[in-house]
Amino acid sequence: MFTSVLMIEKALTSADVEFVTTLHGDEPVSFHVLLQPRGEQADRLLRAIDDVALGELDEAVREGGTPEGEEARSTGERALAVSLQALRATGDTADGRLIEHHPLDALKAMVEEVGADEVIVLTDPHYVEEFFHRDWASRARHKVGVPVLKLFSHSKA
Repeated sequence: MFTSVLMIEKALTSADVEFVTTLHGDEPVSFHVLLQPRGEQADRLLRAIDDVALGELDEAVREGGTPEGEEARSTGERALAVSLQALRATGDTADGRLIEHHPLDALKAMVEEVGADEVIVLTDPHYVEEFFHRDWASRARHKVGVPVLKLFSHSKA
């Protein structure tokens, strides 16, 4: 069985589930999902810039309404539950947890805990962070000791 740690920031879409569950052909995969809900104050400006870069001006304006605190946690718990259920429906195994702080520390700990073969970072594009190599995948490559695959979410959840 192949063991993947899947790091996400929102619920997986059906296209995302199909994509990650077919990466290894017919080999069964055990997914260990880490979800960090968006909504941290420091990320708001970067998300708005990414929205503008993608031509999604309406989304940039709505960044102020992104859930934070307990509301973000509740949204994250629902997104994690939906994602785990969708992964399990494919016949693969899946478990997961929310992370609130220090996502790369949580990622490294999870990789070591489960003996992961790889890390998959599946997010929307984050152009500013990617340009400066401050996105999760770029930073994880220097920290986790296993291959890191960076994928972009197929559509809005």
